[in-house]
This record gives sequence, C-alpha cells and structure tokens, in this order.
Amino acid sequence: MNTAPASLGLIAGNRTLPLEFARHARAAGVKKLVAVAFENETDSELAKLVDEIVWLRVGQLSKMIAAFTDRGVKQCVMVGQIAPKNLYDLRPDLRAVGLLLRLKEKNAHTIFGAIADELKKDGVELIDATPWLAPLMPGKDFQLGPKLCAEQKADVEFGLRIARETSRLEIGQTVVVKNGAVLAVEAFEGTDKCLARGGELAGRDGGAVAVKVAKPDHDMRFDIPCIGSQTLEVCAKSGVAVLALESGKTLLLEREACEALARKNKISLTTI
Repeated sequence: MNTAPASLGLIAGNRTLPLEFARHARAAGVKKLVAVAFENETDSELAKLVDEIVWLRVGQLSKMIAAFTDRGVKQCVMVGQIAPKNLYDLRPDLRAVGLLLRLKEKNAHTIFGAIADELKKDGVELIDATPWLAPLMPGKDFQLGPKLCAEQKADVEFGLRIARETSRLEIGQTVVVKNGAVLAVEAFEGTDKCLARGGELAGRDGGAVAVKVAKPDHDMRFDIPCIGSQTLEVCAKSGVAVLALESGKTLLLEREACEALARKNKISLTTI
C-alpha cells in the first residue's frame, strides 16, 4: 500500500490468513488494528497481533458493525474463511435477519455483499485486502514439485475450462479431473472436501489434477481464493498429483511448509 490508513478493521475468519494479514498490515504502516473474531472460527493467536479484538458469534451483525463504529474505524477488510456449516447454523440478530430476508439468492457473494452494504450505511467501507497480501500471490510460471507431463498439462487445460464455467455459474471455484473426466466439483462443502472426494474417485493409482480459479468479476473484498499447507496435506492423502492455481489471484499461505509437502509427496503446484 502506498498510503496505509492509520486505523483499520479486520473481520477475521479461520485458519492463518487473518494472522498473515495482520503482520503484513503492520509492516505496511497500519498503526491501529481492530479485529472482529468469531467463536469456534478465528485463531485466538490473532489477539497478539492486533490492538483490540471483539469476539462474537456468526450472525451478530449489529455487534460486528458497532465494534468498528464505536472505535472510529472507517475502513475494514474481510479475510479468512467462515466454515460453510456455520452460515446455516448461525443465530442471526435482528439486523442480520432483515438482511437475509431481503436476499433472493443466498450464497457467499450475496451474503457478504449485503454485509458490505450494511457496513457502508454506518460509515464503514469494506475494502480489498489484496494490496497488503500481494507478496503471497504466486505469479506467472510459478512451480513447486515435479514438472507436469503432457497428460497432466492437458488435464489442467481441461480443468481450467470446467472450473471457469462452474465458478461463473456460482457453483464453486475448484474442480478435480483425470484423463479428461470430471471427478469432483466444489460446491458448498469447500475446497478441501472437493479435493478429498476427487482424489478418492481417481482410484488406487491416484494422479488426479485439481484446478482452482477466481470467478469472473471476482469480488476480492470478501472472498480471496487461497491455499495453504492443509490443502497440500489433503492432496497428499487423497492422491491429488497436481494443483493448478490462477496466477495473481490466489494466495499461497505457509509457503515453506507447502514447498516441503510438495517435495515430499511429489505434488506439482503450479500457476495457470
């Protein structure tokens, strides 16, 4: 970031991305970080990296917005996942109930887009976190693990066509293929379960190829595609031999751990 805001809000989901963001934001000059964290989701280690942290349940929209407005925070970012099941198990407050009733379609983009609108009504702008996270996004010709053979390259191209279509249709952003056949398509269950299912369907010999893309006109404010060491571990257990990411649009977390896992398990991690 050329000019870092003096204070910034952080809506923090699970896994390591909120921690990585906090470190990068500090390094970029953000003086005050106020985090909203979710019970049974957010890593408690985040508290050590921010100035203030407010814990709440998924669905407490009024409390989340007040966490920023009460502290004079005018801009915030949203990073980290919320487990899909928690979007259905949530106990919404009155403001969240009103938001959900207004939505004709209920998916990640419509729900989080509506949350951004609610924040804006109270003077808080939800902004894109990627300027702080750009160093974590592999670019063109990135490669870890073995080089792809001709058959794998063909499957990557095939998987890319399918993944772009499924993401356009709001189904999911990850597909698993092998020998020109679609084994699994990500839907509400998330990337890891899609990889596990696709790897299992590849048979005893393994060799599945997974492709992950960003959807057309992807709104990076609240849904940044990312993978980390847990993703590579799922690939290793499931027999997924290739994981291809869209260059410049997917975050690679815990890079050293991912490099070690790719080498150990002969997994090709590449950008397209």
